[in-house]
Amino acid sequence: MSGSTQEPNAEPKAPEGQAVRRQGEKNFKDWFVGSIDQGTTSTRFLLFNRQGNPVASHQIEFKQFYPHSGWMEQDPWEIVQSVQTCIEEATKVFTELGNSISDIKAIGITSQRETTVLWHRDTGEPLYKAIAWPDTRTHSIVRELKGRKGADRLQDICGLPLSTYPSALKLTWLLRNIEKVREAYNQGQLMFGTIDTWLLYSLNGGKERNLHVTDSTNASRTMFVDLHTLEYSPELLKFFQLDQEKIILPKIVPCSDLNAFGALASGTLKGKKITGCLGDQSAALVGQLGFEPGMAKNTYGTGCFLLYNVGERPVFSKHGLLATVAYHFGGGQKPVYALEGSIAVAGSAVKFVVNNLGFVESSDKISDCAATVQDNGGCYFVTAFSGLFAPYWIDDARGTMFGITAYTERGHIARAAIEATCFQTKAILEAMEKDSGHRLTELAVDGGMSNSDLCMQTQADIIGIPVDRPIMRETTALGAAIVAGFVVDVWREFDEIKEINKEDRTVFKPQISKMASDTMYKRWVKAVEMSKGWLDSEDSTKSS
Repeated sequence: MSGSTQEPNAEPKAPEGQAVRRQGEKNFKDWFVGSIDQGTTSTRFLLFNRQGNPVASHQIEFKQFYPHSGWMEQDPWEIVQSVQTCIEEATKVFTELGNSISDIKAIGITSQRETTVLWHRDTGEPLYKAIAWPDTRTHSIVRELKGRKGADRLQDICGLPLSTYPSALKLTWLLRNIEKVREAYNQGQLMFGTIDTWLLYSLNGGKERNLHVTDSTNASRTMFVDLHTLEYSPELLKFFQLDQEKIILPKIVPCSDLNAFGALASGTLKGKKITGCLGDQSAALVGQLGFEPGMAKNTYGTGCFLLYNVGERPVFSKHGLLATVAYHFGGGQKPVYALEGSIAVAGSAVKFVVNNLGFVESSDKISDCAATVQDNGGCYFVTAFSGLFAPYWIDDARGTMFGITAYTERGHIARAAIEATCFQTKAILEAMEKDSGHRLTELAVDGGMSNSDLCMQTQADIIGIPVDRPIMRETTALGAAIVAGFVVDVWREFDEIKEINKEDRTVFKPQISKMASDTMYKRWVKAVEMSKGWLDSEDSTKSS
């Protein structure tokens, strides 16, 4: 994971004065931490022991809504219910294994990030479905705002470019198009949150307790926060024409805190404190133990996200990457920042090949399909279902296949779908090298697509450096458990966790020549250029 010669960050420690191990308490080696991992298409709850191994888990997929082309919505209540069900089922398994609920010391939450929920302060009811982070209905709003005075300053404040990705654009669309949202805003009753905030509000009992908080990693994805201060920026709020007297924004706190995130208000684990919260990609970096500048990880989920630790000061990219908060342990410790490369479509391209094209019966068979051919047969699949994110930021691109001939088989297209994520990862690594001045020597990976040996070998071949895969790939959930566990003294020093998930890792080394890799990548770059401009201004105005 290392690619830098900078000095390491201070090792994270449990914030002083927030948790004390009591005399007579059970041996700390028997303690456990729960982790809520709320993703884009599924929810899971895992219980980790002090060695960082999951001892019980449960997972549920939930429904996605696609009312129009480019739109993606979720039911906020279904998300809450999926979390509650996963907690109950995983805890049942945990106790059946002979463990005691009293040994669960705390709970952490990690979640999809920019997905936006709005609800009414008086009723606690959502005013619209959650607009998911890949949703592209805000194309025309993005184009409009790029012409607004001050647009050129935004990324230097918040680290994010104007695109369909951040929460701010989703909120703008909702205010313009949903009457109930406008009414609540004008009455000063509109509560805003990303999924972490909505879950914390709901799991704490909703309007009765009215807990309304977010952590700094999730807050940094809204486009409302100054990265230098980690506070809401009056300049950003003014740019988006938001009146702070009319919209209720969550309080921003560090990722680890003994009291800020409250406790579960119901269920088998009622009363258990939530002591950690962070966005899913930050959680994966923590789960990969990426605590030093120059360390990086790539998570292959619905999308694909590469985070590169840059230390205690934000680095603002000049080459198409995002500046974001990596993690903030609190307790007087400084926040740590990252450069991020975000790929909108990764695992969702595999699902497209499975569900829409019907090539295979399930996603885990895609590698078998791809392995029926030796290479992509000249076929390149630019998976721009939501435009292209980092490092391109091309909103008007759409999914396009190039190089199809009478020779093309299902295996070629399956392989091209896998390769698309690998090519975009190479583009992000090149941008990171330019921004940081350092080249990675290996890449730590996790997420669903990393289960495929073919995908990981392809990734190593394309980027020309080893790819390092852990045997336990639930690193996102592990990261949430770590930030929660530190604050309740499950772990007190970095040395106690530095060996977690280090055994039996698989390293994929490049097996093709640099010339062959460069030739493939050159064709990919050409395909990206040719995918531009598919969505014209008339198309985008239909969705705003």
